Amino acid sequence: MSFAAFLNTEIWSKKGNLLAAVSAVAITVAVCFPGTDTAKAQDLVSGLADDVNPDANLLLESREITYDFDRDLIVATGNVQVYYDGNTVQAQQIVFDRKSQQLRAAGNVIFIEANGTVVRTEEMVLSEDFSEGFAKALQIDTTKRTRFIAEQARREGSNVTTIDNGLYTVYTKPTNPPNKPPLWRVRAEKIIHNQQEKVIRFENAAFEVYGQPIAYLPYLSMPDPTVKRKSGFLMPEGVINDKLGYGVTIPYYWALAPNYDVTTILTPLTKQGVFGDVEARYRFSSGQISLSGAGLYHAQPNNFTTSRADERWRGAINSKGSFSLAKDWTLGWNVTYKSDRQFFQDYSFTSFSGNGDTSEIYLEGRTDSNALTVRGYAYQISQEDYTDSEFNANGFSSVGSSLQDKQPLVLPVIDYDYVFADPVLAGELALTANFTSLTRDETDAFSVDGGTTPKFRGVDGTFSRLSLKGNWRKTFIDPLGQTFTPFAYMRGDLFFLASPDADVTALSGESFVGRAMPAVGMEYRYPFVATFNGGNQILEPVAQIVARPNEQRIGELPNDDAQSIVFDTTTLFDYDKFSGFDRAEGGTRLNVGLNYKLQLDSGYYVSGLFGRSYHIAGENSYATPDILGATQDSGLETDLSDYVGSLYIDTRYGVKVGAQARLDKEDLTVNRVQAQASAIYGPVVSSMAYAFLNAQPDIGIDDPREELLGSASLRLEENWRVFGSMRYDLQNSNIVQDGFGIGYDDEGFSFSVSYAEDRSRNDGDEVNRTLYFRIGLRTIGNTQVSSGALN
Repeated sequence: MSFAAFLNTEIWSKKGNLLAAVSAVAITVAVCFPGTDTAKAQDLVSGLADDVNPDANLLLESREITYDFDRDLIVATGNVQVYYDGNTVQAQQIVFDRKSQQLRAAGNVIFIEANGTVVRTEEMVLSEDFSEGFAKALQIDTTKRTRFIAEQARREGSNVTTIDNGLYTVYTKPTNPPNKPPLWRVRAEKIIHNQQEKVIRFENAAFEVYGQPIAYLPYLSMPDPTVKRKSGFLMPEGVINDKLGYGVTIPYYWALAPNYDVTTILTPLTKQGVFGDVEARYRFSSGQISLSGAGLYHAQPNNFTTSRADERWRGAINSKGSFSLAKDWTLGWNVTYKSDRQFFQDYSFTSFSGNGDTSEIYLEGRTDSNALTVRGYAYQISQEDYTDSEFNANGFSSVGSSLQDKQPLVLPVIDYDYVFADPVLAGELALTANFTSLTRDETDAFSVDGGTTPKFRGVDGTFSRLSLKGNWRKTFIDPLGQTFTPFAYMRGDLFFLASPDADVTALSGESFVGRAMPAVGMEYRYPFVATFNGGNQILEPVAQIVARPNEQRIGELPNDDAQSIVFDTTTLFDYDKFSGFDRAEGGTRLNVGLNYKLQLDSGYYVSGLFGRSYHIAGENSYATPDILGATQDSGLETDLSDYVGSLYIDTRYGVKVGAQARLDKEDLTVNRVQAQASAIYGPVVSSMAYAFLNAQPDIGIDDPREELLGSASLRLEENWRVFGSMRYDLQNSNIVQDGFGIGYDDEGFSFSVSYAEDRSRNDGDEVNRTLYFRIGLRTIGNTQVSSGALN
């Protein structure tokens, strides 16, 4: 074989350790050169075969391979690449020394470990199995985009890497100038990376920003970037508050086992003492559970003026869980108890403050055709009691008093839905069932006429309701493209009532009441499609008629889940426009509308709908007030409803606009508007929302309500941005909430400072001001300082 045949040599061996395998390859190649002692080479190969490891794999690529018999060296030269046991070494030259059992690589060396770590240097010495090594002037890049730069480094026992005079940082973008130092880095005399313990230790370290040291750390330890769970201190956070004083959180994470852990946080506060916070998490094979608790013994309780907030002991507990009981069944809960209403507002840095005021427990099962959920709710509100004599109702507690007692305990709420897989009468048949039971300790009543006529948001006592509904429909399309959808439904309700205020609230004095509502109807659609050069458009008239008897027992039954009446295009073609089961729409109603869609090939999309509803026979459910009377200003209370319209626009330039409006039936004045717009244009990201609701005197809203909410973010340079937001009450000409800030973000560092004001809280302060400072270092952690109630 000629010398040219060995250019781009590529030989596989599955025999022996690295040096043995390379020796076998090199000697096999060597025997092909003129003057080589073939018998001696074959004897050497057969001797190596006695020590082979059948599991070792080797691929060697090189322009030239020579073997020095005298010094027992194997030399590969010219774009050398060695693949062994998942590791790769690339260099201009690699020398295998069989006597010292070492591999020496030189010239633009790149060592890629099996775990993805990349080492770059000019010269490196490795043991035969790559478990030990030494290099000078090297750079180590990990798969987590972290980087070590060292004067020299040693690796011992496939486990511990010791870096002398090293730097630790994260990757920067390739577009950055190559000589620009990273924004932050840690410089240390010695960095020890223990891969078995998965920890990185820094000795005599300094934290540098833009190459300048700002903090000296005699000793620093952090988890390996690949570690997701490891015991140790977490990044602290600062607290500044006029009622709490100054404080800093001291969090410690306990990784007790692969399936459970605990986080404890102590926060010393200069005015109130030590705040404690603990959260324990446990994961099972079928689910997970967590238990949290937080609280303190107040040093200065008189700093607080809200109810029960001035007591010595304050705190809260929370439990969350979710378990898969069977293939399609899940049991879960999220339950919170707090000592007083303002606890989470005063101690917003609590780890579980975001769980809100609603506690819930649930059981749910779902398949492709049916679903069953069982839920229970309890409410512990944050709003403080207040005094308002204007809307008090005679014979009942004042409007702003006993707010917690007016909240119901809802247990259970059972929902069941089933869709028949096979057609019934050639159409789709679906069943819906709901059972709801709630208990309230005190009646929630108000009046808009000086107390004479009470209206009820809720009545004390226990109320239970069972509702069953079957819904059938079938769609036909004729040769002209007209769509006809006949439908029918039958609904029945059983009410179980027990209220000491039944007589004064005009509720039925009966303990058991039944109600039924059958209905039949037809929906008609006829889309006209027009295609033109550059897009298409669809114009579709829609008409729907629903015939049914009058609603029964209006004003004699409780109404807790059907108080919200929103009439717009999203509910225009609903068979029953009530939001819940406590009301059942009756009478014959015709709903009509015109739907329009425009789609351009360039990406523009426009969708709009305009229509109204007609009550054409029977008693109008929305004109007859129930115990609350919320339907009388709904836009549906007359035979000819208000007009409703919607518009949605989406452009290919990042601008989206959506709006819903209800216009008065007499003069087309606006009764309700909801509009949202968002835009991304160059460095600007912005959004805006507008809401208008006309006066509703029947429920005590004598003046219109109108608000504007906007937010925007402007990117100043590649990484810098400024942002702000505002919520403005247009009717009363005042700012409800506002805030602004500045931030910096890149691959390894984030920073933001913001200031916010809130005038909507009912905690005794006219304005709540918050200054928020946050800094984040990737792989090291995040910290923040928040100052609340800077009044």
